[in-house]
Amino acid sequence: MKILIIGESCKDIFHYGDCNRLCPDAPVPVFKLVNTQENWGMAKNVERNLHSLGASITVVTNDKCERIRKIRYMDNRTNHMFLRVDENDQDYGVLERDRIESIDYSLYDAVVVSDYNKGFLTPELLQRISELHPVTFIDTKRVLGEWANNFSFIKLNSKEYELTEHTVTKDISRKLIVTRGPAGSEYHGKTFQVPTVEVKDTSGAGDTFIAGLCYRFVKTNDIFEAIEYANGCATKVVQRRGVSVV
Repeated sequence: MKILIIGESCKDIFHYGDCNRLCPDAPVPVFKLVNTQENWGMAKNVERNLHSLGASITVVTNDKCERIRKIRYMDNRTNHMFLRVDENDQDYGVLERDRIESIDYSLYDAVVVSDYNKGFLTPELLQRISELHPVTFIDTKRVLGEWANNFSFIKLNSKEYELTEHTVTKDISRKLIVTRGPAGSEYHGKTFQVPTVEVKDTSGAGDTFIAGLCYRFVKTNDIFEAIEYANGCATKVVQRRGVSVV
């Protein structure tokens, strides 16, 4: 199985530490670093998950992705996040159309677009990508519009759906998969439930879901089975700390 992933990437960094007292100078906890976990995030986290499932991956992403860092300071005992610091958001850049047009799409079983709406992908480029392969998935943070009409499946979480619900046409609604955390996911009016588990961290769970969804759909050509499978993948990773893979 060969999958093409297009989208922004970053480095996810988790600093875990103990907080046993308050700072005498300000009402904030004193953070004592215990350990650090670092991994690729965003589109390259989708890659990590699909690779773990056994797919062969090509990623088209921003050239300076190692400079873009999402740094989280976490309580080592409770996994509570004290602070997130984002670095170098100005370095995402813009994907050139020639780079997209030069790809041989016939080599791939599906295309996954991981669109974090950071400026790397434009609506015009997204529309073009959706026209270049018959099986296209998109996980997007932006308000939906005509540019999304040709994608095979569109994945949003519940908050993202609330922001774009007013723009959802009948054509788009038929392709829309909405994830709702512990309430499962919805597609074509059907709710796909998930088991009740102890959630330790939801970071990267959406990347895992879209990876599992694409992988299983390519295997079975059954979107209902693929959603059930993706639910299971996401349920596994939220029970672990940090950004993990299925």
